[in-house]
Amino acid sequence: MKILAISGSARRASTNTALLKTMQELASEGMTLTVFDQIGSLPIFSPDLEEKNTPTIILALIAQVDQADGVIISSPEYVRAIPGGVKNLIDWMVSRAEIIGKPIALVHASHRGEDMLTSMRLVLSTISNRFLDQHFLRLPLVGKSPEEVAALVMQPEFKSQVYAFLQGLSDEIARCQ
Repeated sequence: MKILAISGSARRASTNTALLKTMQELASEGMTLTVFDQIGSLPIFSPDLEEKNTPTIILALIAQVDQADGVIISSPEYVRAIPGGVKNLIDWMVSRAEIIGKPIALVHASHRGEDMLTSMRLVLSTISNRFLDQHFLRLPLVGKSPEEVAALVMQPEFKSQVYAFLQGLSDEIARCQ
């Protein structure tokens, strides 16, 4: 099973990226979790750049989405909303067929962020009829360095939550196929 895990943060020392990379290490046998952490490198969406004018980096990302059995998105909250980079990524995918039936789940590396999560759930349920709203992982990691995130996630309490999330995601994807 192939999972594409998208970090919604452009920050190099992102807790979201660190969480996804640690989850990558915890993926069970038979599951490959690939982390996309280049959201800051994506060009700004423009309908003029679709079809034959689509930038190479977007084509590569869309190919990763297409090849994945499911997608995980982990995003920070910026000013109580979806960060511009995440919205930009979604704008690139919204008119594409590759995302429509793709199972998508949310991971959140903060104890806060309800406004962003509410908006994200609305947007993701609009672009995919297989948005797994009930399948959600939240770990309170705000303010931690990538090394601290990795150490915390490997602690038994958090590690068991990650395992349960990934197993549940695998089960949901299997039901969708």
